[in-house]
Amino acid sequence: MSDGRLLVVWHSNSGRTQQMVDALLAGARDPEAGDTEVRDVPALEAIADDFRWATGVLLATPAHFGYMSGALKHCFDTVYEPLLDDTRGLPYALVVKGRSDTDGAVAAVHKIVTGLAWKEVQPPLTVVGDLTDDHLTAATELGQTMAAGLALGIF
Repeated sequence: MSDGRLLVVWHSNSGRTQQMVDALLAGARDPEAGDTEVRDVPALEAIADDFRWATGVLLATPAHFGYMSGALKHCFDTVYEPLLDDTRGLPYALVVKGRSDTDGAVAAVHKIVTGLAWKEVQPPLTVVGDLTDDHLTAATELGQTMAAGLALGIF
């Protein structure tokens, strides 16, 4: 078993992305997911050292006007240069909640994490429209998968 450390960086305006983050965290903190330490940090508070601490990252954002939230973009603007050489290969997964579309937000995040040379270990979990119990279950399972993968040294 490895020393898994999962960082969840998120932003929510309406509360629906927050519901998904709560489900991610419940899954990641499930004792059956392994012995992974989990930290959640709002995107406007995240700093480069948070990412340096992590052995894996979950990002969660609403989709705004075809893009990630301004808060997550600000986070990347703040940490990108300091992390360029420090977090190559960092395993990550993405959650995006949109009212009518998530494609632009997913593409924008992918461009940035590609520049950072992070490794996508799960496909993006995207939700368009109303949030359902199935979506929350999928978020819980994603949190469990990330935590277990880090605990077992798979990611």
